[in-house]
Amino acid sequence: MSERPTEARNPRASKLDTLTTREILELMNDEDATVPAAVRRAIPQIERAVDAIVDALSRGGHVIYVGAGTSGRLGVLDASEAPPTFGVAPDLFHGVIAGGDGALRSSIEGAEDEDWAGRRDVAQIVRRDDVIVGISASGRAPYVIGGLEAGEHVASKTVAVTCNPGSPLALAADIAIVVEVGPEILAGSSRLKAGTATKLVLNMLSTAAMIRSGRTRGDLMVDLRVTNAKLRERAVRMVREVAGIDEDAARARLEANDWNVRRSLDVSGGKPRQ
Repeated sequence: MSERPTEARNPRASKLDTLTTREILELMNDEDATVPAAVRRAIPQIERAVDAIVDALSRGGHVIYVGAGTSGRLGVLDASEAPPTFGVAPDLFHGVIAGGDGALRSSIEGAEDEDWAGRRDVAQIVRRDDVIVGISASGRAPYVIGGLEAGEHVASKTVAVTCNPGSPLALAADIAIVVEVGPEILAGSSRLKAGTATKLVLNMLSTAAMIRSGRTRGDLMVDLRVTNAKLRERAVRMVREVAGIDEDAARARLEANDWNVRRSLDVSGGKPRQ
């Protein structure tokens, strides 16, 4: 069907419609199990991208994810999780998707073909020192390539996240993260292995960048926004364990500091444990 890995047919799935439910699930699971190894092979490039993001953030920059379809939704998802997890400004990580917010809920397939729209949408928000991360499994979505082009003379770095080596997106970016997951069990359905690989890479980019930027203490999310009962209990647990105090004292300390975990750990009273 195509020389592109994301469009090619998977020989293991040639008789997919004749398999039992169990056989389909086992085949999917077998294919999914290959994804982490493919991501690991791309760690040198992911490392470069994380370091570029940390440097940009230290100079007041932002991260702009640009994608279409599944790739765009994954970018918006990762960006939306940064503020509550790490207590950062809502626009520190910004997700841009072809077709706008409506494409988060409904498929707007034709939007990915509009390179001019990608240039327009990114040009409206990109600033000096930003990092633009273009996400496209095929590496050929015109909208995403257009978004990258809009920032190449403004942003400090451009990054590609793709599953297709030698694709236009990979060639256009300063740093190309290429995760070669091979063909899907449904030819061309890149929401499967390619989508899983993309999610893993975005997890790494944002989480590692926030850790390197001092947004955690050890493995604790000390800058999380405490907005519900579950997070209040998590905050109490963190303060109790790190400060070496009981639950009532931890809760009182948090209440006195507007449920700010970091501030509650920095105040005197209770000996912090290393």
